[in-house]
Amino acid sequence: METRIGYSANISVETSGNNTYVLNNGTSITITSTAACTTVQINSLSGMWAEGIYKCGFSSGSIVHAATAELKVALLPDTISMTSDPLTVECPKDVMVNATIQNSPENYTVTWTLNQVPVTSQTPSVQTDGQITYRLNSKITCQQPSTNAIIITVNFMNQKNKNKTQNIIIPVIDDNVQVCQEDSPWPKTPKGFTLVIQQCEIGRVGYQERTCISPEWMNELDRCVSEELNNVLNTAAAFRGGLGVTQKVALAIFSSLKNISNDTSYSNADLSASIGVLDIMFEASKQFTLDESVLGDFLGAASNMLNANWEQVNTTISYQMSSLYLKSVEGLVENIYMNNSDGYSTQNLEFKLCKNITCNQTVFGVEVNLNQSSGIVKTLGVKNLSDKLNNENFPVSIFPSIVVSATLQNRTDSNIDIKLDFPINQPVAKGSTIQCVFWNTTLNEWSEDGCMWKEMVNNRSYCECSHLTSFSVLMSTSQPNLPYLDEITYVGLGVSIGSLLIFLLIEALVWSAVVKSKLSHFRHMALVNISLCLLLADCSFLASSSSNILPTTWCLVLTLAKQFFFQAMFCWMLCLSIVLLHQLVFVFYPLRKRLYLFLSIVLGYVCPTLIVASTFAYYRNERYYDVDTCWLVYTSPLKGSMNAFFLPVGTIVLMNMFSMYVVIQTLFKSSFSNGSKADEKETVKSILKVVVFLTPVLGVTWGLGFFTQIWDSREPVGAFMVYAFTITNSFQGLFILLTGCFAEKKVRDEVWKIIMTGAPPPKGKTESMKNLTKSALKK
Repeated sequence: METRIGYSANISVETSGNNTYVLNNGTSITITSTAACTTVQINSLSGMWAEGIYKCGFSSGSIVHAATAELKVALLPDTISMTSDPLTVECPKDVMVNATIQNSPENYTVTWTLNQVPVTSQTPSVQTDGQITYRLNSKITCQQPSTNAIIITVNFMNQKNKNKTQNIIIPVIDDNVQVCQEDSPWPKTPKGFTLVIQQCEIGRVGYQERTCISPEWMNELDRCVSEELNNVLNTAAAFRGGLGVTQKVALAIFSSLKNISNDTSYSNADLSASIGVLDIMFEASKQFTLDESVLGDFLGAASNMLNANWEQVNTTISYQMSSLYLKSVEGLVENIYMNNSDGYSTQNLEFKLCKNITCNQTVFGVEVNLNQSSGIVKTLGVKNLSDKLNNENFPVSIFPSIVVSATLQNRTDSNIDIKLDFPINQPVAKGSTIQCVFWNTTLNEWSEDGCMWKEMVNNRSYCECSHLTSFSVLMSTSQPNLPYLDEITYVGLGVSIGSLLIFLLIEALVWSAVVKSKLSHFRHMALVNISLCLLLADCSFLASSSSNILPTTWCLVLTLAKQFFFQAMFCWMLCLSIVLLHQLVFVFYPLRKRLYLFLSIVLGYVCPTLIVASTFAYYRNERYYDVDTCWLVYTSPLKGSMNAFFLPVGTIVLMNMFSMYVVIQTLFKSSFSNGSKADEKETVKSILKVVVFLTPVLGVTWGLGFFTQIWDSREPVGAFMVYAFTITNSFQGLFILLTGCFAEKKVRDEVWKIIMTGAPPPKGKTESMKNLTKSALKK
């Protein structure tokens, strides 16, 4: 016993492939040492623990005592990969099913069942590229009419009579089920089934999957990762298990991950796998202490991941990836043992270390103050992550681009008081509230528990928290849920769509009778196109109202449709405004019909097409639309695809308001020249008519949207503006029908003739629009 005192033990294993690995505590093994004995306990067997020679060496200086022992293991496959050809069947059909495992010295007994019935038509196994494939040929007859899928199961039994099974579900197509049509390489598939194709490009391994939600396919989910990254993933898994656990191996893992994540071919599947490597190494760091030699490569790899394109995955997967990323990075920073590091800075991560009793550190402009009696304070600032995390608890809040993580190494105190000073780089709107939050790693969401906002001084927000984790500050622009707002919107859109259909029908019936001059032709052509674009835009809006059940492809199509038709509507409104302005300013220079038609088509349809196409092309690799709203994305002023809609529309509304101003000024001048009180009253009436009848067809009501951003809807004026904006724009089709159609005497007369089958129009105030038409549009 005494001879063991002062000796250190070293455990290693030499596998059948002549590779030697150092063993340490991990998820798969536990090593316990005493003065007299070292015990290695394998807790979970897998392919990495195949038969090998285990060596234990006790050393003291140059003196080494070593012993070896050979261990044989009755293995079971780690993974069983199953494929079928074809992927779906229409009975009767011959099917070949493959079950592939990693090459193994174990002599397995392989059996198959089809819907729990044993089958015996197995073909000989095939060995290729370190893998063994077992094949089953079977005929699917589908004798039971209710069968909607075939389940084929394979069972591997080792020499110790231990079993491992895997199954594959093959969808069956019949005449009574909804299907997604073939979209090569995806065959026709029944609704609700997910197909898996284990085929990747050269140099990549993994699989692709796609789900049929009938009649549309969901987007493909690519799980093919580079072979180099797959090797890193396997090495990290072995490291976590306890095989090859050294600082050198850990450094090689992070170094390879840094290089891979900086490659131009880095895909979403690679990003997901890389975050998995970080998570594996975080779990491994709980058993084996990593030193600061890995810090640079680790932070470099983590920074590169935030530069990748996260937008190609759906929101749910993005939330999962970002949450796992934050947990892993924060956990590794806490577990890596540091003592002499001066910090480290990358494009998206900035790390600071403090060993003083009072620590004041700044990362990416965020000041962090922490008083502690023991331990080393580690502060990490993370850019470009907050927008990827789940913010459903604060849906209308603006997050800064910085998330700050603070941890303590060698912590002994239970009481924590941390103060954070966040810069606020955007103006704080009236009615906004500021909240200090932390990331709850258990619930994977932001929470205010234990954090309090103190004050706002010189565009800096001060927070205090009583715990350590990842922090951020958000500015809430939330407005109260005003009653009946959605109901007004949907009713208004329904009325608007019906009114526009009536308007277009009337225009088709009375066109030849009312369009007899160039000016009337210009005006009615603009009105018809305004109505047509608004009709299609309203229909697209209603179609996208249930975005949670829409396929992403349809969501994108409806977003493109809404942007195009709304912008085309405003462009045609501008055409009408130009006609009105030209008629008032250049009275003796009438527009030529051919020139006006050409310019109108260019402005009304070509310009919106170019705007939409350029917007989509510019934001294609970023975020063109929001899958939750099926509409454009607003991030901040001049940032986000929404600005490509706001800027042209806002410019057109201002130009149309200028045209209305010119009309009003013209009426004023004519009134002042006469000087009669009767004429002044008539002028006031004419001005009111101009405002009432031109506002809907020139889109001026959309200018109310500006005032909804100025006033807080919690106040009466703000709530009034919200309701006014909603009512005037959702019922815009009705107002166009009234002002653009029935306000014109010729149209009313023709409609009356059609209704009365040739009877004369009724006597009455038929000159009610006379002054307006003479002064403004000269009909």
